[in-house]
Amino acid sequence: MPGTLYLVATPIGNLGDFSPRAVETLNAVDFVAAEDTRVSVKLLNHFGVQKPLTSYHEHNHVTAGQSILKRLLSGESCALVTDAGTPAISDPGEELVRLCAENGVDVIAIPGCCAAVNALAVSGLPTGRFTFEGFLTVNKKSRRERLEALRTEERTMIFHEAPHKLRGTLADLCGVFGTGRRVALCREMTKLHEETMRMTLGEAVAYYENVSPRGEYVLVVEGAAPETVSADSIEDAVREVLTRRDAGTRLKEAAAQVAEKTGFPKNQLYAAALRQMDIQEIERNE
Repeated sequence: MPGTLYLVATPIGNLGDFSPRAVETLNAVDFVAAEDTRVSVKLLNHFGVQKPLTSYHEHNHVTAGQSILKRLLSGESCALVTDAGTPAISDPGEELVRLCAENGVDVIAIPGCCAAVNALAVSGLPTGRFTFEGFLTVNKKSRRERLEALRTEERTMIFHEAPHKLRGTLADLCGVFGTGRRVALCREMTKLHEETMRMTLGEAVAYYENVSPRGEYVLVVEGAAPETVSADSIEDAVREVLTRRDAGTRLKEAAAQVAEKTGFPKNQLYAAALRQMDIQEIERNE
């Protein structure tokens, strides 16, 4: 019978956040898979846990994952830990979870710290709907394309950023989202110098012109204002569908977008737009 993979969340700064259940789990498993064994051995020693450690990280997750899976299938149990936070969230642990799911190995999460959720909770921005974006790519073209795709995102957005990249990231966010978009800059979560600053993106750019960023940051960015579509009649709504189609949106997607904003049935808008396109084609050929 296969063993179990436990995803054990670790402290992101304050060791007091490590739960009794997490310690109990580490003591119960056969071995621990760690992002950096040098970091994790300190955590285990602090809580008096003595278990074999194996390495599992971004650069070896393919071969290490197969090795861990083989041990799990043989009946051993494993605790997966990262240096800080919840395994498998913006982390190669997701690949190990996928392997387990495909091979009938149970996966159980042992909850604990997650910097993104903590930052969202203290941000003062809407928390009902949000999107986690993690670290933006360093490739300028891909980075710009990703931010452009998020320009009209209405949900609160969460980004991670290192201190030496913060100024560039704030400038990019400001350039795409505008200077007035609100942001909460949460740094050193749970640590001694924890700080949350709430301001606009324009104010954040200006602030860090004279202040050196220190510590790891979570940026919580306000979503775009809900898009409004003025459509007093089905004809107005169809015109909006065709305008979006002309701008490059697929017709079905344009109909769905306008339907959501106006309340007119999507299928009705789609059919009416097709008829209007046929009429326009006939008129051009006369």
